Amino acid sequence: MAGQRHDLPEADAFTRTYWDAAAGGRLLVRACRACGRAHHYPREFCPHCWSEDVHWEPASGRATLYTWSVVHRNDLPPFGERTPYVAAVVDLAEGPRMMTEVVEYGDAGRLRAGMELSVAFRDGVPVFRPAAR
Repeated sequence: MAGQRHDLPEADAFTRTYWDAAAGGRLLVRACRACGRAHHYPREFCPHCWSEDVHWEPASGRATLYTWSVVHRNDLPPFGERTPYVAAVVDLAEGPRMMTEVVEYGDAGRLRAGMELSVAFRDGVPVFRPAAR
C-alpha cells in the first residue's frame, strides 16, 4: 500500500489507554496487584503469576540499554529515510524489558550495555535517548 506507515501503532480497545498516554508524553506499564510486578507489552493478565488483577501504572521513563543493533537498510516507509537508526531492547526501571529505538545518541560507538536512558516520544511512540547527567 502506498503511503502506509509501518512505524505507527494500530490501537485497539485494550491498548488505546497506552497509546493515548504516549501521545500525551506519558509512558505506562501494566502492573499486577497480586504479585506487584510490572510487565510490558500490555496484557490483560500478569505473565508472572497469571492474575487478572492488573492495571495501568505510570512508568518513570528511566531505562538501561540491554542490547541494540544499528540498522543501515530498511525499505519500509518511513524507516528508509531514517537510516541508520538504532533498534534496541531496554530494561525499564520498573522491571519490564521493551523493544524501542534509541535516538539522539551521537556516534553509535558511544552506546554501551547498561547505559542510562530516558524516554522521549516521536509521533506518540516511546523512544529512548541517553539520560542527561
